[in-house]
Amino acid sequence: MDYGRLESSETLRNKCAACFRQFNRIEHLVEHMRTSYHSAHEPSCGICKKHCRSFESLREHVIGPLPKQECKNIFSSRGCKYCLAVFDSPYTLRLHQDRCQLSGVSGLIGRFGNLGIRDNLDHGNYTRGSSGQTVALACKMVGGGSDGSLDLCARVCLTDEYDNIIFHTYVKPPMPVTNYRYETTGIRPEYLRDAMPQRQVQKKIQDFLCNGEPMWKIRPRAGKARILVGHGLDHDLDSLQIEYPALMIRDTAKYPPLMKTSKLSNSLKYLTQAYLGYDIQSGIQDPYEDCVATMKLYMRMRSQVHKIEAYPLSTDPQNRNNFASWRQSELERMSPEQMLDISRSDFYCWCLDRDA
Repeated sequence: MDYGRLESSETLRNKCAACFRQFNRIEHLVEHMRTSYHSAHEPSCGICKKHCRSFESLREHVIGPLPKQECKNIFSSRGCKYCLAVFDSPYTLRLHQDRCQLSGVSGLIGRFGNLGIRDNLDHGNYTRGSSGQTVALACKMVGGGSDGSLDLCARVCLTDEYDNIIFHTYVKPPMPVTNYRYETTGIRPEYLRDAMPQRQVQKKIQDFLCNGEPMWKIRPRAGKARILVGHGLDHDLDSLQIEYPALMIRDTAKYPPLMKTSKLSNSLKYLTQAYLGYDIQSGIQDPYEDCVATMKLYMRMRSQVHKIEAYPLSTDPQNRNNFASWRQSELERMSPEQMLDISRSDFYCWCLDRDA
């Protein structure tokens, strides 16, 4: 008996169909599938089809610093360094990259945004199905407290999917400012002297986001409430003392495919440069520029085409028994591909917003 060939065949049977990790025993593969939450919504290599937990892992796989050499060789001539897609030919890649590499906000629009003249927030002008159903929010903070380390919102901006400014104003903090952080905010004391009080800003934004719907009634796939996009939104909403349901928030700092590791976020500056192809936050920072960047990142993630599943989340009741311990014997008789077919994601993929 050829034990070497038998062992090789058994190892191949115990190889994860998603991340290609190999296990000595089939029960170890089952346990891996039970806890890894592999799915069609993970970033995957367009060459070898390996699933990665994040786009950062995929970037390392095809570009480096320790890439898979075969994938790197093909990607170097036919792969887009922004969206990490792989194309049939270098010519097709060139046509794609002209559209994929985006540019930042124009100087004229940015200067209008700085004027703070869009402070009349009328949610009646934005109805479901219009460009205002998904909005981006960004704030700029000044310092409060004895050492100036307490973050106080002094400027806020809301934009729609088409980079139009919905609301942009300076905000008068509820306590004295001790550090204006001018080098990055560009804010001077006179800008806040007659600014809109924080409580008024809070109410305007809260009412606009809820769009006439009671907080307890808000659902992600029905109703009038708006999807809110941003980077580090917990911090921004907390500084404005705004409460909003997590199921309506799309935070580029917390979205697993855009994170550096499972617990560490990438900066918005890095994400914009790596995945959109332009630079932001150089010198004095503009919240409008941050809104545009987060919305473009969201739209890029939302536009991905993934396998359609009736129940795409591991938390959906229909999926709770997919890898239940009482199914162990049945699972051990499945092929790696069959196990991957019943595996579901543990995060909400933004591509699902297209059907909302």
